[in-house]
Amino acid sequence: MEENNKMNISRRGFLKATALAGAALAVPTGLDKVFASETKQPETSRTDNGIARIREYRVLGTGKAAFEVSALGFGVMGMTYNRSQHPDKKQCIRLLHEAVDRGITLFDTAIIYGPLTNEELAGEALSEFKGRINVTTKFGHEVINGKATGRQNSRPETIRRYCEESLRRLRLDSLPMFYQHRADPDTSVEEVASTIADLMKEGKVQRWGMCEVSAESIRKAHAVCPLTAIQSEYHLMHRLVEENGVLDTCRELGIGFVPYSPLNRGFLGGCINEYTVFDPNNDNRQTLPRFQPEAMRMNTRIVNVLQAFGRTRGMTSAQVALGWLLQKAPWIVPIPGTTKLSHLEENLYTLSFALSPEEWKELEDAVVAIPVIGDRYNAEQQRQVGR
Repeated sequence: MEENNKMNISRRGFLKATALAGAALAVPTGLDKVFASETKQPETSRTDNGIARIREYRVLGTGKAAFEVSALGFGVMGMTYNRSQHPDKKQCIRLLHEAVDRGITLFDTAIIYGPLTNEELAGEALSEFKGRINVTTKFGHEVINGKATGRQNSRPETIRRYCEESLRRLRLDSLPMFYQHRADPDTSVEEVASTIADLMKEGKVQRWGMCEVSAESIRKAHAVCPLTAIQSEYHLMHRLVEENGVLDTCRELGIGFVPYSPLNRGFLGGCINEYTVFDPNNDNRQTLPRFQPEAMRMNTRIVNVLQAFGRTRGMTSAQVALGWLLQKAPWIVPIPGTTKLSHLEENLYTLSFALSPEEWKELEDAVVAIPVIGDRYNAEQQRQVGR
């Protein structure tokens, strides 16, 4: 245990040291393409004083479905939903404004987060930045009278109603991107895609995506209405999309990919362990097999590998995890979330590191050698993915 403690790199200590050193952001190797953003960006008077900010942009999707965004996005969910204690609304708004100031242009929320309260927060905090940033949201989980029913509902009339309600909560005239959050077993993907296509013609939706779906469903939907992005869980402890054809299908069809939970719900950042107590009223991690104490104790070996790898390169385990995703393809845009400025800075500084393909292969080999303990979802949640 003592040796493990010596191995653990301090996230906040690293950030302080990096800030004092005035580390400048640089574009890392292995990212095949850097795109100049058409979205109006914030003033850049603070870019040369060592403050972490985005200076690289990527494109999700192709053709009319193309969507230019910052290389890292921001997941808003944890500010109100499923992540234990969180700051008050004023503090959350301040951090979201700081993220905009640092150059992030992609913010992610969903109807089910709260439900509804996360969209309301995003609308209040971000609507003033229209033209500078984009807020994407999701439909699919059924919400009635502000409460989740546990069912999926993607019938055309429901999609239309959710679209109108999301526009109102987000204070927008048009949704930059509208994801289907989970597939509805009673509504075909073709019918969903056709409904979205109609909403696009009406100007209420600009682009669309799908979450946690199969390669077959992606092909069917894309044939009706071109997809901009697929959003699925993807990180060093969960690489299913490399095996089930989803990433290959995205590559073939020119669809972007947005990994959610890129730090495995915070675990790869090294701040969660078997002694962590989750809020019983606002944290879904306590229900997940991978976050049971024994599983976390065993899986900490993987975090130790990331920490050891990062130590010789000046990186925290969180930066190693995000950097690994970023170098996989130039059309991959992770959306880590946080409620802390220090972690926002840490995430953004990831873009200042340039590692070789051989180094990333070394990391992969070391992680693969350690079995991951525990499923990522319980049985009910698992039934909702991969359709």
